[in-house]
Amino acid sequence: MFDTLSDRLSATFKNLRGKGRLSEADIDATAREIRIALLEADVALPVVRAFIANVKERARGVEVSQALNPAQQVVKIVNEELVSILGGETRRLRFAKTAPTVIMLAGLQGAGKTTLAGKLGLWLKGQGHSPLLVACDLQRPNAVNQLSVVAERAGVAVYAPEPGNGVGDPVQVAKDSIEFAKAKVHDIVIVDTAGRLGIDQELMQQAADIRDAVSPDEILFVVDAMIGQDAVNTAEAFRDGVGFDGVVLSKLDGDARGGAALSIAHVTGKQVMFASNGEKLEDFDAFHPDRMASRILDMGDLLTLIEQAEKTFSQEEAAKMASKLQSSKGGKDFTLDDFLAQMEQVRKMGSISKLLGMLPGMGQIKDQINNIDERDIDRTAAIIKSMTPKERAEPTLINGSRRARIAKGSGVEVSAVKSLVERFFEARKMMSKMAQGGGMPGMPGMPGMGGGPGRQKKQVKQAKGKRKSGNPMKRKAEEAAAAERREQAAQGGALGLPAQEEKNFELPDEFKKFM
Repeated sequence: MFDTLSDRLSATFKNLRGKGRLSEADIDATAREIRIALLEADVALPVVRAFIANVKERARGVEVSQALNPAQQVVKIVNEELVSILGGETRRLRFAKTAPTVIMLAGLQGAGKTTLAGKLGLWLKGQGHSPLLVACDLQRPNAVNQLSVVAERAGVAVYAPEPGNGVGDPVQVAKDSIEFAKAKVHDIVIVDTAGRLGIDQELMQQAADIRDAVSPDEILFVVDAMIGQDAVNTAEAFRDGVGFDGVVLSKLDGDARGGAALSIAHVTGKQVMFASNGEKLEDFDAFHPDRMASRILDMGDLLTLIEQAEKTFSQEEAAKMASKLQSSKGGKDFTLDDFLAQMEQVRKMGSISKLLGMLPGMGQIKDQINNIDERDIDRTAAIIKSMTPKERAEPTLINGSRRARIAKGSGVEVSAVKSLVERFFEARKMMSKMAQGGGMPGMPGMPGMGGGPGRQKKQVKQAKGKRKSGNPMKRKAEEAAAAERREQAAQGGALGLPAQEEKNFELPDEFKKFM
């Protein structure tokens, strides 16, 4: 959603690089470019004015003029101001002292309230709660049925005593749901209310009546992040007519300019609490202003990536895989079955494109990331599953005839099977080296990589100048000691030994007499 804004800001900051100091003209030109970028992204004019004023004031101050790298300091200022207009700190849900906690969803028709009720229910269920969804949208056709289907997919309970489609009293349903939740021991009630195509008195009155009937602990205003400036106007109308405590942004994965998302917290004074960024029920999480600002400035979002990995990957499985890669067999215990299991775990984390987009600097290659074929993982899984258990355990067995059989079974070319096996061997070798403390292969100057060119020359010179003993017994002992050192060096440690053993290192007794 923020691609255009990210591109403009990145181009603006690129012009500042390499400057030892920033003149008044540089600051004005940068502020002008940032202003254009924000206005093109459909950010509300009052927000743009406040943002630019703060950036210019700080850029002219001591923190930039005395900075070693003024350009980076300006980026830091823009990042902090973005965090500020997005709401500052992450806002958490307030829970009632006595259960159940009541959360009321309000917003226009089409904003995605019903689907979001299911997403919020699933998210809260993952936090250890027992939510209950309440169908109080009795106007829109099939709204009650939709909420029941969403609740079933999310694995949460639903309270829908009325059929809807214009039948039933939503205020009474909301009131009765509280007693139902207490009786069934649900600690959270999520009330899905009706919307309208636009703001009208009937909508406001019904929302206010439901609010008065259930006294919600949190009223969340659900807004479609794709509708632009009208989102801010609607939010202000709801704030004045019904009141709300926080904002939920839906459809954040769309291709609209997204300025409403940047404006709404600053204009209404109510923070964005949650964001929905996909069609799946799992595509929902708490909104973190600092992480969103980091994404906009193409600094990545590693914290969210780590959190998703922690949710998906089992510590026990990770330890099991690590032990296979660290084994004395050089990682050969790591099989294609393990490789497939790892791929499936990554797939559970979500779209590969989204995961890569959370890494710093990926904005520069976003076209390539967007063109990634997510079906490649499915094709790879099909190839592996077309192998026999013995072939998965020992890929070296796969010869020409086996490749032809596997390719036919998985519906791919024979070359694809050959390529997969070759890539598996390369990946296993690299992961095994990293797991054993060898560092990343091919990167000079890092552990296990042979050092830089100067270091290699020095080693060659020492090898040429080193003389071997004329005593056969002593020469044999020296060669054995050298072989042992090489073997230990392959297992990591600054001296070729694990760090905890280096302090206690001693030569074998039979070699001491030669020293």
